Amino acid sequence: MKYTSAEAAKLLRSLNEEHDTILLRENQSKSFVAALSEDIESVRPEYDYEATQKKLEETERKIRAVKHAINLFNATHKVPGFDMTIDEVLVYIPQLSARKNRLAQLAGVLPKSRERVAPQSSVIDYRYANYDVTRAGIEAKQASDLLAKVQTALDVVNTTETMEIEF
Repeated sequence: MKYTSAEAAKLLRSLNEEHDTILLRENQSKSFVAALSEDIESVRPEYDYEATQKKLEETERKIRAVKHAINLFNATHKVPGFDMTIDEVLVYIPQLSARKNRLAQLAGVLPKSRERVAPQSSVIDYRYANYDVTRAGIEAKQASDLLAKVQTALDVVNTTETMEIEF
């Protein structure tokens, strides 16, 4: 069946939730406590070991298939406008975001600021930026614009291009 990357991610999330639910139900019903005076069969929770294991194995197989398809898709599909595959872009986005934040911090300082050495001292030192603060601001804006552009391009790929997932 064909899925977009966004649909595949939702399918994967759903399969993981299904797997977690099966495990939760198994943990709640795999054993039970009964008083000596109780009829054990009347308090025994419903639990089918074989069926539960088969369901877990099937769900895990589907999870592997979806993850594999996503990985292949990400490793082979290029993001339009960028000479990178999706998996490269998924590394590039956090790098670019960190760069934007670092440059924004550099842009946010004063080129020259007063600094006291000690609270009781009358000596005043000055701290000087050792770079062009204005240029850092310009480059922070450029990084921000590029980040928005690459995120939008990735969103387009994730919502329009499809991959085949075989169960």
